[in-house]
Amino acid sequence: MTKAAELAKMGEVLTNSQIGGRRNILINSAMQVAQRGTSLAMAHDGTNSDYLIDRWRTAFNAIDELDGTYAQVADHPLGGTGTSLKWTTGTAESAIASDEYGYIGQIIEAQNLQHLRYATSNAETITLSFYVKSSITGTFAVGFYKSDSTGRIFNKTYTINSANTWEKKTLTVVGDTDSGAGIVNDSGQGIWVSWHLGAGSDYSSGDSTSGWTDYANNKWASGQATNAVMTTAGATFQITECQLEVGSQATPFEHRSFGEELALCQRYYLLVGQGDLNPICNGQAYSSTVIYGVYPFPVEMRTSPSLEQTTGTNYYRFLRNGTSDFFNELEIEVNKTTRAVEFHVDSGVTNTAGHAGFIRTADASAYVALKSEL
Repeated sequence: MTKAAELAKMGEVLTNSQIGGRRNILINSAMQVAQRGTSLAMAHDGTNSDYLIDRWRTAFNAIDELDGTYAQVADHPLGGTGTSLKWTTGTAESAIASDEYGYIGQIIEAQNLQHLRYATSNAETITLSFYVKSSITGTFAVGFYKSDSTGRIFNKTYTINSANTWEKKTLTVVGDTDSGAGIVNDSGQGIWVSWHLGAGSDYSSGDSTSGWTDYANNKWASGQATNAVMTTAGATFQITECQLEVGSQATPFEHRSFGEELALCQRYYLLVGQGDLNPICNGQAYSSTVIYGVYPFPVEMRTSPSLEQTTGTNYYRFLRNGTSDFFNELEIEVNKTTRAVEFHVDSGVTNTAGHAGFIRTADASAYVALKSEL
C-alpha cells in the first residue's frame, strides 16, 4: 500500500469511527433518558401532545376517537439492554379527517444549527439515519421543517417493508440555499424533525418531497401514504438510534454516555425532586409564614423555566428544628445572575422566622420539575 493510499484509508477509518465524536445533532436519540417516566397515556379527550422520553414529543391534531400509549420500552434492533420509543394505538380513528394528523419528533434549538449555513451557497447537506419497527408496512414520511422567519419544509419518504421487524433507514437532505432559509442564531426553534404517523388532506395534499420549499399547511406531511398506524387498533410504531449529521453519508451511531445525554436534556427539562421525602433544596423561614430556598441549575437552561409540579394536600413539607410543616405547592422566581431558581412558600405553613431546614417532597406521587422546552 502506498503512503497516499495508507493516509486515505486512515482518513476513512477516522470518519467512520467513534473518534469523530459529536456528529449527532439530535439529543437523546437512543431513547435512554426519560425523566418524566416510562409510559404516558394519550387520548383525543385528554393529553394529545406531550413529551415523555426527553426531547421527543408525540403529538396529534384534531383527533376525535384515537387513544393510545407513548412509552420507553426495552426493545432494541441490536439486542442488549437498549431502549426505543414506542407508540401503541388503543382505540383507533375510524378514518382520518382532513384536519387530523399525528407525528413523533424533536425540535432542534436554532443556535445548534448555525454550522449548516442555510441561506448561503455553502449550505450543508445533512443525513438522517434511524431504526424503525412497525406493525404497519408502507410508505411513510419524515419532515424537516424550519419555522422561524420564512417557513421552509422538505419531506423525505421511506418504506417499511416487513411488519414487526427492525429496519434501518437513511435519508439525505440537501442544504437549503434559498434566501429565506436562514436559521436565526438564538435559543428558539431551529428545525423540526418529524416522523409522521398519519395526516389528512389539509396537511398532506401539497408537495414538499421534491426539495426545500416555502411552508404551507398542506405540505406538512407530504408523501405520507399510509394512515394505518392511527386507524388500526393495536398498531405499533417504534424508533431508536436516530442520528442527524452533516454530510451525505450516514456514519455509525454516536453513542454518548447516559450522563452526557442527561445533561443535554436538562437544558430543556429538569426533574428537581420526586417521591416521598426527596430533598428539593435547603430552606430558610423568612418569617412565620414565608419560606425561601435556592436551587442552582446543574446546567444552564434554554430560557427562564416554568414550574411543573404535583399539587394537592400534603405533597410537600418543610423540615426544620426537629419538626415539619406540610404545604400543597411551590412557587418560583428565576435568578439569572446565579443561574438558579428561588423556591418559596407563602401559605399553609407556620414557622419561626430564622429557622433553617429542608424543602422536600412528601408523597410517593409528588414531583417538582422545571420546564424550558422548545
